[in-house]
Amino acid sequence: MLSKRVVAIARGRGMISRNGAAGALAMSRGWQAASVDMRRAKFHSTNLLKDETVKVPQMAESISEGTLKTWTKKVGDSVEADEEVATIETDKIDVSVNAPAAGKITALLANEEDTVTVGQDLFRFEAGAAGEAPKPSEESKDLPKETETKDKSEPESQQVDKKLPPPPTPQGGPEPTAAKPSEDKGSKKEVKETSKPAKETKETKPAPPAAGTRNETRVKMSRMRLRIAERLKESQNAAAFLTTFNEIDMSSLMDMRKKYKDQILKEHDIKLGFMSAFARASVLALQELPAANASIEGDEIVYRDYVDLSVAVATPKGLVTPVLRNAESLSFIEFERELTALGKKARDNKLTLEDMAGGSFTISNGGVFGSLYGTPIINLPQAAVLGMHSIKDRPVVVDGQIVIRPIMVVALTYDHRLLDGREAVTFLVRVKEYIEDPRKMLLA
Repeated sequence: MLSKRVVAIARGRGMISRNGAAGALAMSRGWQAASVDMRRAKFHSTNLLKDETVKVPQMAESISEGTLKTWTKKVGDSVEADEEVATIETDKIDVSVNAPAAGKITALLANEEDTVTVGQDLFRFEAGAAGEAPKPSEESKDLPKETETKDKSEPESQQVDKKLPPPPTPQGGPEPTAAKPSEDKGSKKEVKETSKPAKETKETKPAPPAAGTRNETRVKMSRMRLRIAERLKESQNAAAFLTTFNEIDMSSLMDMRKKYKDQILKEHDIKLGFMSAFARASVLALQELPAANASIEGDEIVYRDYVDLSVAVATPKGLVTPVLRNAESLSFIEFERELTALGKKARDNKLTLEDMAGGSFTISNGGVFGSLYGTPIINLPQAAVLGMHSIKDRPVVVDGQIVIRPIMVVALTYDHRLLDGREAVTFLVRVKEYIEDPRKMLLA
């Protein structure tokens, strides 16, 4: 399109002539007149469609490298602004690398499962360019292009379709028609002859697979799983672990939930669960026993007047512990709302480093998976972790009578370097008292 325009301008302005110096001068003047359009063409084709290199983004102060897990785009694909192109796995979260602008991917500079560092060239793309157009099907390629055979110089009323004649069949070669009856008979005989050995092969049964196979599959550990293993082993080696248990009668809390859950769902669009009650009870117990909310740094103990509550959430890639900031200021409804939002982000793999940084105390609910007893492990540098378990109907003695009550076993694993047995047992007893009579939480 642009070249035709330039030639037309040159011809119109210079009156191109093939003979003599006058013709050469006229041609020169014509091209000078067309030079403006040529400069415009250079601007649009060179400056706007220049390849840009996208580097591995800064992920966090403590993260300098990651593993390139997946390319969501390939060379030639179109991308929109801020559309995901690749995913980098770190030891804490997955980081998405997005296109800075709309364009087309021109080169991938790393392979999947490669280790990439912050600032490394990752891919190139051409800003403003369109990606690959869908390839035409084979049938459309074989069809004659009738519209292209029309003479564009003729008016539309006089245009006649000039269809290409069918390709001539080579002499002596078979015509593309149905086979003759005589050939059908011969072919049927051949089919019958070839079908006999096929019956024999059907009758032969394959050997049954050997019983007790001993296959092994090796899968590379993800960075998150490696980091979890490293942190847990570090916690086991550093802290002086001890676990204390207690039983909680869940009758009162279950009655309260049954009475108010529909009203809360209607007014706040939040489902009332048990986690908010345990979170509130833990916050009150931590305020009474600040050593359970402290941590050791060097030869000093750091006490906090706030509670950043870590909640363990299981994801397909591993256990994560998003943090509820300033949990001491949250009500039951706010607890449930924050827990629901963090749980959804964890399941959708959208947690950020800020969501998981810090934390002064952890609650882990293994009861959702049917756990009856367990000894949770401390998330360093925290001093303790509360473990919730499943609710089971059990016979208990109440006022001298044997009755059936829903019972949950709770466990507190604590660092004996910070907490003595008295503080740990007292903490768990306080949680038991608050859960068995939730009205006490209003008086605390």
